[in-house]
Amino acid sequence: MRYGRLVHDLLRVGFAVTAAAAMAYQFAKLDSSDAFSPANFFSFFTIQSNVLAALALVLAALVRRDERSRTFDALRGAATFYIAITGVVFSLLLSGLQEDLDTHIGWVNFVVHYLIPVVVVADWFVDPPQHRLGIGVALAWLAYPLAWFAYTLIRGSAVDWYPYPFVDVERHGYVGVLARGVVFAVAFALGAVLFAWVSDRRSGATRRSR
Repeated sequence: MRYGRLVHDLLRVGFAVTAAAAMAYQFAKLDSSDAFSPANFFSFFTIQSNVLAALALVLAALVRRDERSRTFDALRGAATFYIAITGVVFSLLLSGLQEDLDTHIGWVNFVVHYLIPVVVVADWFVDPPQHRLGIGVALAWLAYPLAWFAYTLIRGSAVDWYPYPFVDVERHGYVGVLARGVVFAVAFALGAVLFAWVSDRRSGATRRSR
């Protein structure tokens, strides 16, 4: 059992390093362009969620299960939920737009949009939270995507740049973008509640098995 945990933790760190390497490589490649903006790069939800996911993997490897607080589980769950959003939204709405999203480097695109979302979600269910999270925590997870949405609109109006087509005010207008935001918010709320519910059931089943 101890050997299995060690292998699991080494895999976590390895995937975290892979995510970091992919983002660093992409940053370095883009940095060679005169038009590159580091602020734009880090304004992508994809980049932010991958940073959080990598941190979550490392912390899950470092903090033993019996030492994890409810806050730890809630924050790890948030990072897992955000990277799941990245994977789902990219697959459903953004696949094929890699040039526009600056992820046209094949292996980088695979890592940040497919590999890390699958790995982190799988890791969450293989090693579920120690504590029940509940609907309140699930809805609190929405604060970050909503803050990102507000930041994106405010910054976009100042610098005339938007990271994704569905938040492009020049293309859709504020009414169109806000309407899309409401749809996303409702979908994310339902997804967060379902994710927390399944996680709580998985957590309870794991405790009973012990």
